[in-house]
Parts: sequence; C-alpha cells; structure tokens
Amino acid sequence: MNVMSVLNQLMQQAQSAQSTPAGNTDTGAGRPGPAGAPGMNVDLKSLLGGGALGLMLGSKRGRKLGGKALKYGALAGVGALAWKAYQDYQANARQVSSRQAPPQGEPLEQLQGQSQERRGLEILQAMIMAARADGHVDARERALLTTEIEKLDPDDELHHWIQQQFEAPLDAAALAASADSPQAQREIYLVSAIMVDEDNPMERAWLDQLGSSLGLEQGLTRQLEEQLRLSQQR
Repeated sequence: MNVMSVLNQLMQQAQSAQSTPAGNTDTGAGRPGPAGAPGMNVDLKSLLGGGALGLMLGSKRGRKLGGKALKYGALAGVGALAWKAYQDYQANARQVSSRQAPPQGEPLEQLQGQSQERRGLEILQAMIMAARADGHVDARERALLTTEIEKLDPDDELHHWIQQQFEAPLDAAALAASADSPQAQREIYLVSAIMVDEDNPMERAWLDQLGSSLGLEQGLTRQLEEQLRLSQQR
C-alpha cells in the first residue's frame, strides 16, 4: 500500500493551514479577518482548501478555530515531536533504574521502507479514528471524503482499507494493539491529540481512553500535549 504517499499529502495540507496568512482566512462572516487579530474565528475547512484533512476536521459541526489551526502543522513532524516529549519526560521524571530501558523504536521520519509504511498505517488509522470521535462523519460527508481521498491517489488496497476504517467501530484497544513500539504509541497519541478538539467532551474522552489503552503514563500524555502546545508557539 502507498501509505506514506497519502500521509505525506495530508501532512502537506496541514502545513498549508499553518502557513496561511491571517489576512487571507475566512472568519465565517463572508469576509477576511484582519491580520493577527486576536481571538479571530478561522474556518478550518477554508484553511485546508476543502481537501481530505479539511473535511475530516472542518466539517465538524460548529467547529471554528483560531490559533488552534496552527497545531495541524505539527502533523509534519509528529515523530520528532513525540520523541522530544519522551526525552523531556524522562529528564523531568528523575527516575533512576538499574534496568536497561526497553527498545523505544525510531521516529516515523527516521524509518524506511516497510517499517515506515507500517508506522504510517498506524498513524493514518489514528487520524481517522480521532476524526470520527464525535460521530460527525455522516453518509454525505463520507462520500465527500471518499472523493477527496481518491485525489490523493491511494492504491486499491489502501483505498479499501480506508473505507473499512470509516465503517469499523471506534476501538481504542484495537488501535493501541497496532502500535509496534513505545515510540509508535507516543506518535499514535500525539497525532490523535493534534486531530481532536480538546474542548469537545466526546473527543477529550476518546483521547483519554486511547492514552489508557496505549498504557501511557498520565505524566507522559501531559508531556506529549505540552509538546504540541509548544510547537504552536514557534
């Protein structure tokens, strides 16, 4: 499956949202907002150009994002961000152990070949589940998503797999079981944190459930979310 080709295109869509000048965004009132206006409402679907990622996020009923739109650019460096959060967590924990730490796995960006494709599939599955966490993807929106996903040119096997993900029950335990390493667990959680609206109770509950299923310590999940917040300030 050409997973990384599709995932890289989604990441590029996210970067376009991060780099869109504030003066070119739609405030939802039919006119552009003033550049740098504090608290400005930004229509995420407009920022993402109506692409697949924009539909997964922007079609959530009533969702308007201001500075939060910046966090989607973090998708392009999710592996590095998750690794940095782990390093900071370990340093802050100040836990001394004589046992050797188990292998952590490598960040997505450092993997190659089939290893990267497998990790990419885990991350894509996490993105889709997080996008569905509030139950917003109805039949019409799924049809639109199918059209946009086809524009990313997935091969037949990946296209079929993606359709299955929109039909499958939301199962945090199954998603967690797909993680191939502790680093994969952190990336799955971080990409889910990127995708959800933390102010939405259903989406926050999904993120908490996922963290528990992944077996991540609460201190580590907080560090991952803090790393995401810091990335928005750069």
